[in-house]
Amino acid sequence: MVDAVTPPSNTAKAGRPCTLSPQAQVLVTLEYWREYRTYFHIATDWGVSESTICRTVHRIEEVLMQSGHFRLPGKKRLFKGFGPRPDVVVMDVTETPIERPKRQQRRFYSGKKKQHTLKCQVIMDAHTGEIICTVFGQGRRHDFALFKASGIHFHPETASLQDRGYQGIAQYHANSFIPRKKPKDGELSALEKAYNRELGNQRICVEHVNRRLKIFRILQQRYRNRRRRFGLRCNLIAALYNYELRAM
Repeated sequence: MVDAVTPPSNTAKAGRPCTLSPQAQVLVTLEYWREYRTYFHIATDWGVSESTICRTVHRIEEVLMQSGHFRLPGKKRLFKGFGPRPDVVVMDVTETPIERPKRQQRRFYSGKKKQHTLKCQVIMDAHTGEIICTVFGQGRRHDFALFKASGIHFHPETASLQDRGYQGIAQYHANSFIPRKKPKDGELSALEKAYNRELGNQRICVEHVNRRLKIFRILQQRYRNRRRRFGLRCNLIAALYNYELRAM
């Protein structure tokens, strides 16, 4: 990350030099994502102004994304084979609470969480644990509706595992597996219960990924920033997770 944000030594830049070194700027950004304290409290610790911390965080985020080293493989990996195509993918949606919007509050109200949220759909490789792509939407949008609007297509030979929120996905991808639903006024058979348990064991990996992403409190606590940068930050944190996974 420091190499990505450090300009070449032969690059001449006009204007006042930055108070913080490149290493400190990266550390400030990680501290903001991880602890999600206010700009004021972080600025007090570093002895700079609140506006300096705000500009630093935004600039580092944009530079990291533009560098190309902190990008996710993307949805083309799932179908067109840009790189090793996964054999099994797991898909799930996690929600982050937000401040109550001033307008169009119903679009962001999640009936499941009983609060206003932003949704992040995570698709990962079940074997390697790598996050392949993410999709974002408002809290009111159903998980399956978010998948249909994303334009994601799986290769016919790729098996996809998901929860009951994706009822009807078999019409779009035949090689998909969801838990068996208990019939009305009936009971699941022993075979169906065993199938649900096995599917749950295979899907638990995506819940662990969601937990590791939400170690960064900016995705766990109530999101106070402008919603248009939410996707950018989610992708960068997911890319950091992939980098740490490869380094293990």
